[in-house]
Amino acid sequence: MNEKISAIAEKIAEGGKNIVFTGAGISTESGIPDYRSKGGLWDKFRPVYFDEFMSSKEARIEYWRRKSELYEDLVNAQPNPAHRSVAEMYTMGLLEAVITQNIDGLHQVSGLSEDTVVELHGNTLRVRCMSCNKTGPVHDVQKRIDAGDPAPECECGGYLKPDTISFGQSMPQKEVLKAQELSESCDFFMVIGSTLLVQPASLMPGYAKQNNAFLAIVNLSETPYDDMCDVLIREKAGNVLQSIVGEIRRIKGQNV
Repeated sequence: MNEKISAIAEKIAEGGKNIVFTGAGISTESGIPDYRSKGGLWDKFRPVYFDEFMSSKEARIEYWRRKSELYEDLVNAQPNPAHRSVAEMYTMGLLEAVITQNIDGLHQVSGLSEDTVVELHGNTLRVRCMSCNKTGPVHDVQKRIDAGDPAPECECGGYLKPDTISFGQSMPQKEVLKAQELSESCDFFMVIGSTLLVQPASLMPGYAKQNNAFLAIVNLSETPYDDMCDVLIREKAGNVLQSIVGEIRRIKGQNV
C-alpha cells in the first residue's frame, strides 16, 4: 500500500499534466447515496426517462417528488477528506482539471474553480428550462415545490428540470469533448470512486493510456481498466487521498 501511494505521489509531484476523474465513490463518504450499486437509488426507484419527463406531467411530478426527498441531503452535504485532498493538489499547482460523473458540486465547494471541473452529467444544484435554456438555482424551484407546485415551469412555459443528464437525454457535447481532449493529452490520470461502466465517461481512462499516461485507480470494486492501470488501490478514497497528499508534501519538501 505504501509503495503504491508513493508511486502515485511521485508522478503527481513531477508536475506534468495531471487529471483526476471522479465518480460516486468519492461522494458516498459525504453521505450522498450511490445510484448504481446494490441498495442504491436505482434499486429503490425506476428512473424517470427523459422522454417521459417531457411528455407527461405525472412523470414530472414523480421526478420532482424524488428530487425533493434527496434535496436536504444534497444541499447539506459537505466535501470530505478526498474532495479536500484533490483541492489541495490543485492549490499546489499539481492538478490541471477534474473530470467528474458526479452531480453534487462538491468539488467546487471544496475550493476548485468552475472552469477546473468538467461535469459530464451536469449539476443537480442548477435548474435548466427545457425550452428557453435559462438556468437558475435549484433552491428557488424547491421553494415553489414546498409551496404546493409539484412540477414547476419556467416563466416562458417550458419545463424546469435539474441540469443533469437523465436516461435517454443527450450528453453535453461541450463537456464530453473537453474531457476527451484533457484525457488524450495528459501525463497522469487518476480515477477515484468510479466503476467505469457508463459511456462515454468510461472511455476517458482509455484515451489517457493511449497517450501513454500513468493510470492510477482508487476504487473499492473492480473496473474494466484494472489490468491495464499502473497502480490499483482498492480502498476508500478519503484515507488514500490524504496519504497521497501527505507524501506529495514530503516529496516537495525534499525538493526545496
